[in-house]
Amino acid sequence: MGIFSRMSDIVNSNINSLLDSAEDPEKMIRLIIQEMEDTLVEVRSSSARVLADRKTAERKLLRITQEVTDWEEKAKLAISKGREDLARAALQEKRAIEEELELSSAELRSADDHIDQLNDEVSQLQQKLSDAKAKQKAILIRSQTVHSRIAVKRQIHRTQLDEAFNKFDKFERKMDNLEGDLEAMDLGREGGLAAEIDALRDDDALNEELAALKRSMQDSTSEKAESAESSDP
Repeated sequence: MGIFSRMSDIVNSNINSLLDSAEDPEKMIRLIIQEMEDTLVEVRSSSARVLADRKTAERKLLRITQEVTDWEEKAKLAISKGREDLARAALQEKRAIEEELELSSAELRSADDHIDQLNDEVSQLQQKLSDAKAKQKAILIRSQTVHSRIAVKRQIHRTQLDEAFNKFDKFERKMDNLEGDLEAMDLGREGGLAAEIDALRDDDALNEELAALKRSMQDSTSEKAESAESSDP
């Protein structure tokens, strides 16, 4: 594909459509910009040759135009000298050069048209390149924004997870404290209960001893009374 044909394809392309169909828009826009810049370099190089050819055609046209004028002057001179035959020959040369002049003029007009079209397409390509770079900047900013948001989201989720674990740790510590308090209460109650049971056991022993003492005293009193009764006349 020729350079000018490729440039025309780029100018007529739809960047948005290319990006929409691309799997990796960021890579696609980078390739598009690279191709545009490479094409511009080649176009400028080719344009230099076209302009050089145009200058050559212009000099040729000026030379031929001068030759036409010269042969016309020669024909006039021949007529003034009564040499109609030479005048006729000079006019024939002039006519032949005029045909060449027409071809050179057409060549120069074609070169001018080509240069005008080239300048127009280069301007369009430069505008396309500016649009592509703006798209690239927008895509880059959007990509950076998305990645930043993802990083923030991950950090937020990590923070929430850390908070959840911290709350769980606090809950476990609270349960440990409650279980410790409960065990302390049970330990206290077990000691008090044992002491109360021991006290009841001691109290029963005292009651039994007291009852035995009372019986002993009652038995002693009864014996004394019986003895006193038997000693009376």
